[in-house]
Amino acid sequence: MTASAARRPLRFAFLTTFYPPYNFGGDGIGIERLAHGLVRAGHEVTVIHDADAYESLAPARPTAGYREAPGLTCIALRSGLGVLSPLLTQQLGRPVLNGPRIRRLLADGGFDVINYHNVSLVGGPGLLAYGSGIKLYMAHEHWLVCPSHVLWRHGRELCTGRECLRCQLSYKRPPQWWRWTGLLDRHLDEVDTFIAMSEFSRAKHKEFGFPRDMAVLPYFLPDAPAATTAPAAPPRLHDRPYHLFVGRLEEIKGVQDVLPAFEGPGDTDLVVVGDGDFRAALETQAAGNPRVRFTGRVASDGLAAWYAHAISLLVPSRCFETFGIILLEAFRQGTPVIVRRLGPLPELVTRAGGGLIFDDDAGLRSAMHQLETDPALRARLAAQGRDAVDRYWSERVVIPQYLDLVRQAATRRNRHDLLATLSTDRPA
Repeated sequence: MTASAARRPLRFAFLTTFYPPYNFGGDGIGIERLAHGLVRAGHEVTVIHDADAYESLAPARPTAGYREAPGLTCIALRSGLGVLSPLLTQQLGRPVLNGPRIRRLLADGGFDVINYHNVSLVGGPGLLAYGSGIKLYMAHEHWLVCPSHVLWRHGRELCTGRECLRCQLSYKRPPQWWRWTGLLDRHLDEVDTFIAMSEFSRAKHKEFGFPRDMAVLPYFLPDAPAATTAPAAPPRLHDRPYHLFVGRLEEIKGVQDVLPAFEGPGDTDLVVVGDGDFRAALETQAAGNPRVRFTGRVASDGLAAWYAHAISLLVPSRCFETFGIILLEAFRQGTPVIVRRLGPLPELVTRAGGGLIFDDDAGLRSAMHQLETDPALRARLAAQGRDAVDRYWSERVVIPQYLDLVRQAATRRNRHDLLATLSTDRPA
């Protein structure tokens, strides 16, 4: 094989329900960053996502003006029948209406690697049989073991044991009958490597009976461009010292547990950045409190200024997250985090040394007070968080780890053609 042939770019297909701008949460942002990182590494990526699924759930179409990165192909699936397509997939566990097109796209694309992401409404478990090549599955949520994705039982409590039929009905969703047929188990062998986003999520999948081993690969932030001049300081957008919350406004995110800490007089405020179904309830809870400000949704390029001037980022999630991208965003801006001792959040804070962990209301107030009154502590946590992003959660670190998982799968499959290409990408 010639040197030029050995260095050909790999062709990746990403299959996912949601992808920016047809996207609600952090998983879509993580998928986008992975796609862009692979393109910057010299590979070719095609993203296939389900626009019907997004538009059937979203109150409005995404904002116009979004442009995909050069070198990346993005294909939005539309069946022409709107919500019927994702509903059939949700019920039957396979891509009923879009299946023929997906098969054609995968066959015509000549993909070396197929990466399944959130496939719940784009194809379900039946999608895992589509296409050929190395196959990876990234578990951005707990959908492999939980019909509601988040292990939040009956919409009111952490899931500690399966009550799946009752739980689905409590969410007012039609039960996924395919989950009782063994359909998922029959298709697991189609996938070479399953990937969890944190050690916690891997352990939670195992606890709930997922039968396959999982690798762990974290989310990451794009590498910052080399600066020729010192960056300008972000503008200050709030005139008093403040703590910050960033994320979807849903009950499981726990903002309601933070609001009491800002009642009555005080020298610091709470700024809540984001939107969602629970916003009205939160605004009612905070009514008349001048120390709480709701900004609504803020574009990703506008978040840096909010992080940069915050005393801390508060992450009070009540549910089992799979990761916590917003922690990385805060760390990069030198903002310490205060997180609930739940899910993967303590794992990330402990590794980074970039924040504090609380168990209850008293612990939350104590952590906030420490960062408000001890500038040396805050500066130390800020420096450790910045350093951790560079060492653990940067594009230059995680993309080689991802390619190494592809390499390991190619070795097991005796794909010497891919191994020749990947040998030029071996991480240091």
